Amino acid sequence: MTYILGLSAFYHDSAVTLIKDGQIVCALQEERFSRVKQDKGFPRHALRQCLAQAGISLGDVAWLAYYEDPEIKFERICSTYKRNFPRGALAFAQQYTKFAARKDIKGIIAEELRALFPDQPMPPLFVSQHHLSHAASAFYPSPYPEAAVLCVDGVGEWATTTAWHGQGASLKPLFEVRFPHSLGLLYSAFTYYCGFKVDSGEYKLMGLAPYGEPRYVDTILDKLITLNEDGSFTLERQYFDYEVGERMISDAFERLFGAPAREPESRIGQREMDLAASIQVVTERVMLALAQRIKAQTNAEYLCLAGGVALNCVANGKLLRSGLFKGIFVQPASGDSGGSLGAALHCHYQTADALRTVDGQHDAMQGAYLGNAYDNTQIEQTLQRLGAHYQKLEPAALIESTVRQLADDKVVGWFQGRMEFGPRSLGARSILGNPRSASMQSVMNLKIKNRESFRPFAPAVLAEQAGQWFELDTPSPYMLIVAPVHPDKRLQGLDERGYSGIEKLQLTRSQIPAVTHVDCSARVQTVDGRHNPRFRELLAGFAAHTGCPVLINTSFNVRGEPIVESPEDAYRCFMRTEMDCLVIGDYLLSKPEQPHWHEEADWRNQYALD
Repeated sequence: MTYILGLSAFYHDSAVTLIKDGQIVCALQEERFSRVKQDKGFPRHALRQCLAQAGISLGDVAWLAYYEDPEIKFERICSTYKRNFPRGALAFAQQYTKFAARKDIKGIIAEELRALFPDQPMPPLFVSQHHLSHAASAFYPSPYPEAAVLCVDGVGEWATTTAWHGQGASLKPLFEVRFPHSLGLLYSAFTYYCGFKVDSGEYKLMGLAPYGEPRYVDTILDKLITLNEDGSFTLERQYFDYEVGERMISDAFERLFGAPAREPESRIGQREMDLAASIQVVTERVMLALAQRIKAQTNAEYLCLAGGVALNCVANGKLLRSGLFKGIFVQPASGDSGGSLGAALHCHYQTADALRTVDGQHDAMQGAYLGNAYDNTQIEQTLQRLGAHYQKLEPAALIESTVRQLADDKVVGWFQGRMEFGPRSLGARSILGNPRSASMQSVMNLKIKNRESFRPFAPAVLAEQAGQWFELDTPSPYMLIVAPVHPDKRLQGLDERGYSGIEKLQLTRSQIPAVTHVDCSARVQTVDGRHNPRFRELLAGFAAHTGCPVLINTSFNVRGEPIVESPEDAYRCFMRTEMDCLVIGDYLLSKPEQPHWHEEADWRNQYALD
């Protein structure tokens, strides 16, 4: 047997993936252990946990695979500063040593490994490239023997958009768009301009879009981006400052839209909503044009997606409904954390004479449940140490009790099985609620998640009933497809006159208002129970009790905090918020029964706002 460790690190979302003979053993993000969101440091905690989970040592690993080529990246950085000379010269001089040092990725990793495992040799290093790692992470775990593969993000080494043709165990490059022309960076520029944090606030911009009108689409297409018929595009560089500056946008960008960037945490106005709606429309047009081009070149029936822009699940839904492809697979860890998986898989198929076997239906991601699990003994020991009050229940009684709590509009922390890999909670580390409650969306945003009121929540639904509640005829196990709520479940005759912006939240649009966005859409997770049987049992129990096979499913954390990883993380988050219940393993905890929770410092200051 051959073990390969994939690593992504030093930019954001550091992670480790361990594969054995091409099959995923585990995949872990460093932030879940360090408790620093999007931790970019060397993933030492995740690495230790991966080896421990597999019961192996570093000496058992045949290859270390790194997710990008730092030498090519350094070449791009130097070339960019040279092209923009003298602007940025001082910044480049100050940071040159850091940039140059990162070229020696083998030396950096060797030093980290010597500190962690002083008596063990370092396996040979396999260096992938950023977009090739993305492409490998999308195609190789997909269920398709052949597919078009599209990777779109901010930037890797030089590439910002790449297209590939996956066949069997091979990935053939087709075309690319190079830095500084980047759809991901264009979207991030609007993220910045609307007052959100780049590399983490893009999903807020996507969630804000339905509140606005796409009034600025023509301005964006006339001034900021030239979109060609073949899907290629260029950006007008005068409007951006991300090449060598400290901001995403230039003064010309602010003049174009008539105002400075919104201050973070200040009031969100109709202007920001309209800007969000506009860049969302442009993003969808570019993605559709790219998809049409890759379809014409490959004639493939299926499409695989990865890269940060692949997390734009509204655009994914539009691609799916376009009918260009029979099916779409989106890598659930589409960001840089998934690069660790792609690097490992690319290394496997490059270094081994391996065949790839797929069945056309099931992907190899195991539901994205690739992290640590905790058994009842570990959970009970933690609860006892923390002084928690709990009751242990038989599985059927646990489901029944949880269903009653949810039906009574209680908010439930849900901690079961192996942790998810990627940014979405999928029923292993989740906060759950009743989607039929008109007030639950604001309650969970403001009292549980401590985040902005406009942000929508996603529904988890029994897979076999998804088509009755949403206009969706394909599985969406990773919550990466937005689909309209089924017309039969919407309330008819809704009068929106007099409502604008955030006021639209006051209107009840469907039988499941807490997961219905203001445009009657929802980011759907279909649950078939193949990899998460207990979560499916809970949904089935809720459906039997209420007639509704849907639950609110959001990540088990508060704003700025990584998703909880351990039982202690879960209990801490439970006690810090107004969650009513915690279901962890076979244990049920009720908030009123818990001892007083006290922390010397205000925990809200612990996490940087995302």
